[in-house]
Amino acid sequence: MSTTVLLGITGGIAAYKTPSLVRLLVQAGMEVHIIMTRAATHFVTPLTLATLSGNPVHEDMWADRNRPSVEHISLADMPDLAVIAPATANVIGKIAGGIADDLLTTVFMAVTAPILLCPSMNVNMYRNPVVQENIEKLRQLNYHIMEPESGWLACGWEGEGRMPEPESIVSGVLSILSPRDLEGERILVTAGPTEEPLDPVRFLTNRSSGKMGVAVARRAAARGAEVTLVAGPIKIPTPKGVRCIPVRTALEMHARVIEAFPAMDVVIKAAAVADFRPATFNEGKMKKDDIGTSLRLVKNPDILKILGEKKRKDQILVGFAAETQDVLKNARAKLKRKNVDMLVLNDVGRPGAGFDFDTNIVHLLHRSGSEEKLDLMSKDKVADVILDRVKEMRKKAVS
Repeated sequence: MSTTVLLGITGGIAAYKTPSLVRLLVQAGMEVHIIMTRAATHFVTPLTLATLSGNPVHEDMWADRNRPSVEHISLADMPDLAVIAPATANVIGKIAGGIADDLLTTVFMAVTAPILLCPSMNVNMYRNPVVQENIEKLRQLNYHIMEPESGWLACGWEGEGRMPEPESIVSGVLSILSPRDLEGERILVTAGPTEEPLDPVRFLTNRSSGKMGVAVARRAAARGAEVTLVAGPIKIPTPKGVRCIPVRTALEMHARVIEAFPAMDVVIKAAAVADFRPATFNEGKMKKDDIGTSLRLVKNPDILKILGEKKRKDQILVGFAAETQDVLKNARAKLKRKNVDMLVLNDVGRPGAGFDFDTNIVHLLHRSGSEEKLDLMSKDKVADVILDRVKEMRKKAVS
């Protein structure tokens, strides 16, 4: 059964981000129902949001005078979580004051599910003592409040007041909805590619975006784990509650992972570490004629294999394999060779499962010999399945 999210959209310029937010919520497997204020419809059309959500958008309490006027109660009873994004100073003040003078505020007055507010406004409005008092009042009443981001604002000012990006809001939603079933677990996740420099301009790398590893870190933190993310050069923001150690090369990743490994209960190696690096690094940019037609390479440390040799009986080690040919044969061999507890096989040649997608199709191979083939799903969902299996393995390992 899917999770139902009720999304309230108010009349702030940040409403232009809400189509992306709806898309990400739907991709995460959620049923999304939307209420807009009249002002919000000036920034984004109901038709756009209805198309993305697959559900009608609600705007007017009196739209259909032939229907019973209790729609606000049925909408309020529907969600597992309710969100207002953007939450303007106006709607925050209304909710804090118990005012219900339109469909959105009337519905949210009756919602009993957790409510997440994402403030968005001019920096001076946000700093206004009345607004801050209202936000604090709602926080004390157990509303979840996402702190706005700082930066350039549409009004021309710079400072706090930007609505969090859709990806961050989805992370907040997932965090509120998640069971805290990984509390006490210390989990190390690696993500992204590595870059192996030849000179100050050129380097060897691969196409990994880091999305899968970051999804695992995000979901593990949402479920209560203490998460350390060792990340190569990626463009994805560090999830809330995750300690990030940025690295560039395979040698740097090796050093940071080996250093952290003894204190960890679980290591999930989702990074695509370069197998080779240039034998020498040139301080100045090399000319084409100096490079020639061949490049001498040396092997990088096999971090996963080293961890497999070092791991304790109570530690869980998960590896990833990106394959394009003889995928199961190669993955089964890697599972044994690297001494991992579980291997996540990703056939990167399949549509929706390659690098830089928001979705994935994986095959889980277990030390016991059992295998699980998962359908196409969002990377957050894949991450949760991986963490579910990790939880089961940890329970057996420490019993």
